[in-house]
Amino acid sequence: MKATDRASLDQWYPIDTETLIPFGRSTNRLLGYELKVVRLPDGEITVTAEGIDGPLPIRRRFGFLWTTVGQPAGEIFPLPEADETDRRHVNCGAVTVKASGLRIVENFLDMAHFPFVHTDILGAEPNTEVMHYNAEIRRDVDEVWATNCQFFQPQAALSAKDGIMTDYIYRVMTPFTTLLYKTCPNSANRWDVICLFVQPLDPDRCRAHPVMYLLDDESTTTELVHFQQLIFLQDRIILENQRPVLLPMEPRKEIPTRADASSIAYRRWLKEKGVTYGTSMMAA
Repeated sequence: MKATDRASLDQWYPIDTETLIPFGRSTNRLLGYELKVVRLPDGEITVTAEGIDGPLPIRRRFGFLWTTVGQPAGEIFPLPEADETDRRHVNCGAVTVKASGLRIVENFLDMAHFPFVHTDILGAEPNTEVMHYNAEIRRDVDEVWATNCQFFQPQAALSAKDGIMTDYIYRVMTPFTTLLYKTCPNSANRWDVICLFVQPLDPDRCRAHPVMYLLDDESTTTELVHFQQLIFLQDRIILENQRPVLLPMEPRKEIPTRADASSIAYRRWLKEKGVTYGTSMMAA
């Protein structure tokens, strides 16, 4: 099923790591549209979509090729940390998930599952309480932010030696892109940055593209990728078994708790924007 709501159509989406796009013709998918990707011998890339005249616009950012089947009002969101030369840029590979892309973003925002899904890594019993934090829609930038987030983590990062109380800031830039800033074990006054860029293939199926910008001179790239993939694959088991598969938008379909403040703000923001792709509102 193709997307019809402008809020989903008029966004930039990553479709692959630029270096992995093969020469010649290949296929991809976005919001129900079949894409044809052509890479010429000189490296030039064009992307077209069924039912849409002419080539789609493309952008190169964060190591990915981005495109759109709509008409975005602006460029891809800013991320100054991506341009800091002393950071490790770690692309963690694409993971296909049989779930709504919006479900994946919401799961990314959720701290309550840390002790039960990522046991002895991002959380552990008896430290299961999600302490009060602030969640808001920032109207000046049209983003959702959650601040003053804290959670005790046995291994907050691959470079962490002991359990620490970890500070988080969550940021949702578009309906299908999000990131977090978290305590960096190697720097007292800077943050590690972990991004999750979601490529919705269909309402109930997507590809997740995790990428990290870290201050870590000790770990190998392979070790960092394996650590992040371990965490995401633990999430995938939960995501693919959530019911309903699409994100419920009707009041009282799912009962939120105090720990769900970021989810409440995210869903309110989606509804205000008119996002329906990947939600229960598609059938309305």
